[in-house]
Amino acid sequence: MCILAIQYQPDTDTPILVAANREELYVRPSTQPSIQSGKPRILCGLDQKAGGTWLGVNQHGLFVGACNRMKFHAPSSPQSRGILCRELLRSGSARRGVDLAMDEVSVNKYDGVNFVIADAESAWVVHGGDDYEAVALQKGLSIIANRDVNDPRDERVKLAHRLLTLQTLDSPVKFLAVASKVFARPASAPGRPSMVIRGDDRGTVSSTLLALGKKPRDAIYQYADGAPDQSKYEDYSPLLRDILSRGLRESRTTNAKASA
Repeated sequence: MCILAIQYQPDTDTPILVAANREELYVRPSTQPSIQSGKPRILCGLDQKAGGTWLGVNQHGLFVGACNRMKFHAPSSPQSRGILCRELLRSGSARRGVDLAMDEVSVNKYDGVNFVIADAESAWVVHGGDDYEAVALQKGLSIIANRDVNDPRDERVKLAHRLLTLQTLDSPVKFLAVASKVFARPASAPGRPSMVIRGDDRGTVSSTLLALGKKPRDAIYQYADGAPDQSKYEDYSPLLRDILSRGLRESRTTNAKASA
């Protein structure tokens, strides 16, 4: 499973706001967010079994998040979707990331996956199921789980959308404050949709809140290592601001050399 909400507002100082819950096997180990070696620099958690990730940001302000997707005709020996997510985070822009994702999911190498790929210039969802397509996200709130983006058949997506739109989310702080409560919501009754999932062997294992502003100093990255109704969000914003500042400096140096 997994569920991810993105508020995309390209004409503001904070174009990308994200809240996401990750569902996985409880026994599958993963690391907390850290800066990965290589270029571009990437801030993400790592799946210690396959070495991939489920969500991250690179120094260019590119966000990539992955959700599982239902797929009936899966390959017998699928490649790691998390490794592909890491490769997408190496892209220089959302548009390039979408092109790479489409190339990869167009052949039957992976289990079903949905990728959310966004930067300050554009935002997309790549549906990688039995059929595949790239959908440009419009301004405003979009939510995706294991079906299509904003799928009206998905009760969990509908619940998240209703809860996130009960108030006017007119600032990054307001969005993150509301999302932190919405994504920590457990089931109200057996069989009812919820943001936090608890099964016998798998469920919600972490949660991320993210704000990507046009200025590195405004970036926010909060991560709960566990279900957010029981685990506190810790602040990883200094790490995010560090790689974004690095990216900005490198971009300025490259532009200066080009104009010299």
